[in-house]
Amino acid sequence: MLAIEGLDHLVLRVVDLETMRRFYCEVLGCEVARDKPEIGLLQLRAGDALIDLVPVDGPLGRQGGAAPGREGRNLAHFCLRLTRFDAAELSAHLAGYGVEPGEVKTRFGARGEGPSLYIDDPEGNTVELKGPPDPA
Repeated sequence: MLAIEGLDHLVLRVVDLETMRRFYCEVLGCEVARDKPEIGLLQLRAGDALIDLVPVDGPLGRQGGAAPGREGRNLAHFCLRLTRFDAAELSAHLAGYGVEPGEVKTRFGARGEGPSLYIDDPEGNTVELKGPPDPA
């Protein structure tokens, strides 16, 4: 059985990175946690979670189609933090519901590097399931 601990991060595709950074940092009080301009990713600390800003014209942003707006999707995916991550058990659980899990990879999240995989919900929204951070 899955045991969801909370949201790990939220990824927003953005048209104007600097305006969005100012809003989230200056208006809402987030802080820059990590900047990866080579892949088009600015990660902001939001309490114990992250808000990732991905410019639509960057390497990651171009993967999402049209820019945010009435006809373009703005949310790339959201991530649910799991209390434990057993890839085989998780894959079997998902398969029992007809859900095909993506490849398990180590990815960076609000609590550090750890295992995760992607799935799609019934309407095509992408959900990342992320395990605890790898021991240092």
